[in-house]
Amino acid sequence: MQQILPTLTRRDFLAKSAVGAGLAVGSPSILKAKDSSQEIRVGFIGCGKQHEVLFNAMVNLPGIRYVAACDIMRERLKGTVGRVRSRFGYMPNHYSDAGEMLEKEAKNMDAVFISTPDFWHAPHTVMALEAGCHVYCEKMMSDTIEGARTMVAAMDRTGKLCQIGHQRRSNPRYKYALNELIQKNKILGPIININGQWNRALASSQDIVYGKPDNLPNAATLSKYGFDAGAENKLNEEELRHRFLNWRFYTSLSGGPISDLGAHQIDIFNWFLGVQPKSVMASGGRSYFKEREHFDNVMCVFDYDTPEGNARAFYQVLTTTSAGGGYYESFMGTQGTLEISEREAYTNIYKESGAENSALWEKLVARGYLKKDAVGKAAGGSDAIAAYESAPPDKYALPGGFSKPPHQPHIENFLASIRDEAKLTCDARHALESEAPIYWVNPAAKSRETIHFTEEHLHV
Repeated sequence: MQQILPTLTRRDFLAKSAVGAGLAVGSPSILKAKDSSQEIRVGFIGCGKQHEVLFNAMVNLPGIRYVAACDIMRERLKGTVGRVRSRFGYMPNHYSDAGEMLEKEAKNMDAVFISTPDFWHAPHTVMALEAGCHVYCEKMMSDTIEGARTMVAAMDRTGKLCQIGHQRRSNPRYKYALNELIQKNKILGPIININGQWNRALASSQDIVYGKPDNLPNAATLSKYGFDAGAENKLNEEELRHRFLNWRFYTSLSGGPISDLGAHQIDIFNWFLGVQPKSVMASGGRSYFKEREHFDNVMCVFDYDTPEGNARAFYQVLTTTSAGGGYYESFMGTQGTLEISEREAYTNIYKESGAENSALWEKLVARGYLKKDAVGKAAGGSDAIAAYESAPPDKYALPGGFSKPPHQPHIENFLASIRDEAKLTCDARHALESEAPIYWVNPAAKSRETIHFTEEHLHV
C-alpha cells in the first residue's frame, strides 16, 4: 500500500481535499484486545503548551505506551521526550515531520493526540486517520468549516474514532448538571436566556516573546509548514517567527479569540439546549491590539428555537480585562439559574424566589442532589427602590465529587472508547454540528449584519 509522503504540506492537503482525493494511507493500526488491561500505544503531533496540558492530564492513567512525538521546534520535542523518559524510563521516537512519523510509526500506534495550531488540525487529523490511527484532536476542529468537514469525512471513511477536545462534554460536573438537574428534574424550568463569557486580563493577552530565538525553527521551515499563509508579501525570519509564536492573532492561521476561547462555551450552549441556533448577530473590534488581524473583543447573540420555545444566548470574549468573574456559562430559566464552569468556585445554582417548583428543590436537597448554600437577602441600602427589584434568589450548590483535572475525563473517555468500553462524548460529527455556528461569528461582526443560518452554514 502506498505510504504517506513525509513532505506533504498543508497546501498539498488543501489542494487534494478540494478535488475530493483521499490522502495516501499507511498500514492500519488495530487494537486487538478490548479490555482495560490492553496497553494503548499513542503518538503526539504538536508538543507545545496545549500538549503539556494533555500530557499532564494523562500521565497518571494506566495502560498507555508513548511511542512517538513530532514537532518542528526541537526544544519542545526534546521536552516531551525528556518527560516520558524521566517518568517511564524509555524514550519515544521523535520526528520533525508528521507525515514521516505516520509513515514509520503508524503500524506501532493505536492513537494520535493532535495539538498543533488550528490551521494544521484538519491536515494532521486526516493524515492520522487515514494512516489507521484513532485521533484525539484539540478544538477548534479547523480554522475553516471546510477543513472541519474533511475531518468528519475522514472519520466516516476510515471507521476510526475521532474525539474533538471539547472537554466539558466529559466533565462530570457538566454531565450531572445537564442530565440530573436540567433534563431529568427540570429544576430551571424553560431556559429563556443564556450568558457566557471568557474575560482575560491584558497581561495574559500580550504577544508571546521567546527568550531563545536561536532555538526557533528557521524561516525555510516555517514557510514550508504554512506559517506564511495569507501574507501579501514575502516574510522575513522575524515576521515568520512572530507568526509561529502568535498564530492565534492571524486570520489565515486561526479563528481568533471567539474560536480559541469562545468555542468551549458556545459548544455548551448548543449541547445543553440540544439544538443549533437559528441566527447570530455580533460586534467586535481591534479596540486595543490594533495591529492584530483578529478582533481583540467580540460580543455576539445567538437565537434558538428549542422544544420549550425561543431562547437567546449572549456571549462575550474579552482580551483586555479579567473583570466579571473570569469564565463561566449561565443558563437562566423561569424557575432558577445555573452558573457553571470548569472551576468549582464559579459554579452556583439559584432558585427564583417565586419558583413554582420550590418543593422539588427541597426534595433534591433532602436526597443529596443539591446543597442549600444561602437564603437570598436583599441588598438594602438608602438607594434601594423596592419597586424596581425582584426578590433575591436562594443559592444552592452541587454535591461534591465532581472535581477532576479538566482534560482527564475526556481523555479517559477516548481511551475507553478505543477499548470498546464506552462511546465518544464528542466525536467529529457532533463537534462540527456544535462548532459550525462559531465559524460565522467573525463574519457577522465584520458585516454588522445578522446571519440567518441555512443548511449550507451548518451542515456536515
